Amino acid sequence: MSLPHELAAAVRQRAHGRCRYCLMHQALQGATFHIEHIIPESKGGRDDLSNLALACPSCNLHRSDRTTATDPDGGSLVPLFHPARESWPDHFRFLDYRVEGLTVVGRATVAALDLNHPRRLQIRAAEERLGLHPPALH
Repeated sequence: MSLPHELAAAVRQRAHGRCRYCLMHQALQGATFHIEHIIPESKGGRDDLSNLALACPSCNLHRSDRTTATDPDGGSLVPLFHPARESWPDHFRFLDYRVEGLTVVGRATVAALDLNHPRRLQIRAAEERLGLHPPALH
C-alpha cells in the first residue's frame, strides 16, 4: 500500500509507536509495523485516517480482511475492535501481561487476534523491564 507521506506520518503519530490492537511497542519488534485498513479495501474501506491503524505484523496477519469475529463466551458474531473509533480501555484491560476482553467486542478481538499468545506475553515481560509495559493509554 502506498500512502501519502503525511497520512502515514499521522497514522504513526496517533499510535505513539504502538500497535493499536495489542499495544506492543515497535521498539522491541524485529519487523516494521504495518499501516492497515481497519475496514479492508476489499470491503469498501478507504485510505483515510479514520480507517487506518498501525498494527504489528501478528495482529495484522491474524486480522487479515476480517471485520467480525465470534465472541468466545456467547458464540455471537460481533464486530472486531475499531481502533480509530473506539477507545482501547473501553474494551480491554491488562492483567499482568495478559489482555482481558471486557466486552463482547473485546473478547472476540482477543481471541481472533490471539492477543495472549505465549510469545506476546514474553514480549510484554521484556517491555516491562524497559519501562514500556504497561503502556500509557492516550
